[in-house]
Amino acid sequence: MSKKADIGVVGLAVMGENLVLNMESKGFTVAVFNRTVQKVENFVTGRGKNKNIIGCKSVEELCENLERPRKVMLMVKAGTPIDTFIEKILPYLEKGDIIIDGGNSHFPDSIRRTEYLDKKGILFVGTGVSGGEEGALLGPSIMPGGNPAAWPVVKPIFQAIAAKSDDGSPCCEWVGNNGAGHYVKMVHNGIEYGDMQMICEAYSLMKNILKMSAEEMSEIFTEWNKSELDSYLIEITSKILVKKDDETDKPVVDIILDTAGQKGTGKWTSESALELGMPTMTIAEAVFARCISALKEERVAASKILTGPEKESEIDKEKFISDIKKALFASKICSYAQGYQLMKAAAEEYGWDLNYGEIALMWRGGCIIRATFLGEIKKAFDNNPDLANLLLDKFFKNIIDDCQTAWRKVISKAVECGIPVPTFSSALAYYDSYRSEVLPANLLQAQRDYFGAHTYERIDKPRKEFFHTKWTETSGDTSSSTYVV
Repeated sequence: MSKKADIGVVGLAVMGENLVLNMESKGFTVAVFNRTVQKVENFVTGRGKNKNIIGCKSVEELCENLERPRKVMLMVKAGTPIDTFIEKILPYLEKGDIIIDGGNSHFPDSIRRTEYLDKKGILFVGTGVSGGEEGALLGPSIMPGGNPAAWPVVKPIFQAIAAKSDDGSPCCEWVGNNGAGHYVKMVHNGIEYGDMQMICEAYSLMKNILKMSAEEMSEIFTEWNKSELDSYLIEITSKILVKKDDETDKPVVDIILDTAGQKGTGKWTSESALELGMPTMTIAEAVFARCISALKEERVAASKILTGPEKESEIDKEKFISDIKKALFASKICSYAQGYQLMKAAAEEYGWDLNYGEIALMWRGGCIIRATFLGEIKKAFDNNPDLANLLLDKFFKNIIDDCQTAWRKVISKAVECGIPVPTFSSALAYYDSYRSEVLPANLLQAQRDYFGAHTYERIDKPRKEFFHTKWTETSGDTSSSTYVV
């Protein structure tokens, strides 16, 4: 009898194919199925030829070829297709088998699916997988959550195929129950939105204020990647900027239309932050930056009508480049601080026991936001697991202290020149707000109490005691119920 597969994968698009090849290269036999069956044939006779890969023409055949407990990983489009395939697979599974969703699913769906399948005796794993095509093939960051009973079974495969950090640790560890894995992946993507937009703002400042060429900017990003900014996104930016177009011999970046797409995970992060009352303004601004970029025709028309500042003043090029680097680093730290605050709030809301140091370790390799300074985030939470905010850690406080003068100068110069820097400026607003003992929300509460009798707390009374003022002669004594988001 031929050997059965260690795991089955449904979906042979870019990520699915490469994960299969990754698993096979680590010694696992993989059974594969795709809704378009011809893709299975093309794969097993192409990239999967002469490998320990079993091509299957139906879900039933896939399940028949799996060792027990069966492990089926879905690499299909998030949403309804996941539920559809779950229902197709269920008749061929038995108690203790495992269904894994490796797509970019919304975390409430993973919470729902964990509960639904548990009632049927099936273990569900909702796992974030980050790293794109190359990561899937060579080692992604993997963030599994769901039913914890499944973890000992899938752990050997997941940790074998995951990227490894400098000390050899796999960039994969159990995140938490039900939707925790997909939540952490969602926040990863929100931070990714912020990182990408910050790099774009640095690029825009060098291009529009310093009038630097793509090649010159590539050299700057190459140098930055040898410093504390060492990261995957800085690295690929340096490579993007020197790539020439075959038709025009111009830098490819200069012929790409300035309208950004998005798949929704950044929006989900911002929506969750609003629901939990967490100030992830930098991530939200990165999402909105993509939204306004999409209004291309309106912006072209507006550029012919709306005016900006007059000619810019002279500037010290080398000093300004150095200042941009510091502004980028400080903004990046604030964005990560916001993401971690959000995860802490979600952990409390959904009852997850998240290990924030381990999450940083999972992001050290394979994923899109992998960066050297994630090691410092792990150290911060190792030193103080109850750390309220990354900004309060000594390492990050010292960096902000070193960077903030340059950070403020860069934003001031951008405003002076009419160059939008939404993530730089929102990150600074977050920092200045977080360090402020007193904010003007006292006036805001007075306004709310004036028009809606929403009450307020007093500085000379204990917290959670609420008061109402009769602001006008017609004001009544009745106040609204008090609630806080």
